[in-house]
Amino acid sequence: MKILMVDVDGVLVSGRPADGLPAFTDAQRDLGLDMAKLQQHFFTPHWADIVSGREPIELRLQSVLAEIAPHLGVEDVLRYWFENDSRLDQRLLDDLAGLRATGTKLYLATNQEHRRAAWLMQHLGFADRFDGIFYSAALGHKKPSVEFFEIATQRAGVDPADIGFIDDAAQNIEAARQCGWAAVQWLPGMVLETALAQMQSQR
Repeated sequence: MKILMVDVDGVLVSGRPADGLPAFTDAQRDLGLDMAKLQQHFFTPHWADIVSGREPIELRLQSVLAEIAPHLGVEDVLRYWFENDSRLDQRLLDDLAGLRATGTKLYLATNQEHRRAAWLMQHLGFADRFDGIFYSAALGHKKPSVEFFEIATQRAGVDPADIGFIDDAAQNIEAARQCGWAAVQWLPGMVLETALAQMQSQR
């Protein structure tokens, strides 16, 4: 295995730093933001286009906030969201650093829009821990589409058989395997050593 691809949410990052709860758990209290309305007017109709890079997040979020929470600005919500969705699996990060030291290249393979992808790399320090990031808005396709994995493979510059992958979503694992990656579903309590052993058994 020359490259290990790692998912972000549900693997490296899980909820609020303090308690792991979803980022918007206290949005009503903290921001006066009704999450049911945000889901109805923003995530449900627009998220698929945003996370696939077809629309910028700022314009859509601005128009929705003007309707449901005019006291909030786009940057207020994005900052709250990103800062509250940043609890790191430090054990996994340490283990990945050890693997990288042996010569394996590490990349993030994740469904993200442009702003959070940049925030992950710059503010969470992933730029120092990983060799790069393949994310849906930049690739134009999101997991589990076959195009996501095909483009990531092409840009990685290696054969599919040289790529390992960990992700918490079963459908993403199945799609990666169909593209020739050695893919393992990341489950609660799992450690990297176990995942790597399972990848080896697929070869």
